[in-house]
Amino acid sequence: MNENFAVQLFEGKKVRIVWDAEQEKYYFSVVDIVQVLTDSVDYQTARKYWNKLKQRLCEEGNETVTNCHQLKLPAADGKQRMTDVADLEGIFRLIQSIPSKKAEPIKQWLAEVGSQRVDQMIDPELTFQMAVEDYRRQGYSDKWINERMRSIEMRKELTDEWHRSGIHEQRDFAILTNILTKAWSGMTTGEYKQYKGLTKQNLRDNMTNIELALNTLAEVATTEYSRQSNPQTLEESKRIAQEGGDVARDARQTMERRLGHSVISRNKALDYIQPKVLDTEEK
Repeated sequence: MNENFAVQLFEGKKVRIVWDAEQEKYYFSVVDIVQVLTDSVDYQTARKYWNKLKQRLCEEGNETVTNCHQLKLPAADGKQRMTDVADLEGIFRLIQSIPSKKAEPIKQWLAEVGSQRVDQMIDPELTFQMAVEDYRRQGYSDKWINERMRSIEMRKELTDEWHRSGIHEQRDFAILTNILTKAWSGMTTGEYKQYKGLTKQNLRDNMTNIELALNTLAEVATTEYSRQSNPQTLEESKRIAQEGGDVARDARQTMERRLGHSVISRNKALDYIQPKVLDTEEK
């Protein structure tokens, strides 16, 4: 489910979305939509509004509530919390229940989001194009974006290889990623995030070009070693992840000897992307 989770922006406000591949439909966070429609200043205000509206709709026997589900979505504190969600049809019914000047604009936006997903299924390259535009809006440089897109592609190849090798549990993916990351950087992903002063932010989105390149090298090496060795157990995959990370570690150490300083940076995205562009998105 996490792999299909995304955040879309409507007029600068975040709307959490999950794509259900089995049912081939989107589920939207109800409270996020309510916050947009009511112009609520914060999430808690929108949640209280939704709770009262939900009670009234239940009393009226409205199908909007009965068709709502709950899914675990990332909350503001980074934790996964059960959240009311509804599909596109349910959200359209919800919009009819809330007097709002945003009703028509958000209907058009929702239709566009749904259309984009269909287009992406037909042409997966559009997913990359949309990601590039999102990074540009946040202020990342084209050079960094190109490196990040390569890293996303290489990460996908690695996770596909792990799947082929019988790795399916999210916990095992995290274990292997930690081994690989620590092998080349000297830190687990959690330690690396702490080193950069990150909390819920994505680590790779906060790496420098050099860090991204080294991480990608580690993942590419691990993928190729795994294809050659054809591991059958998690323990075998752990060994291969270590070997792949060692390749990037050797490259890192060679660079550092030449440069005379560490290439592992404390800098995070806010330290080097254009702040005005980011602020526009976060308002």
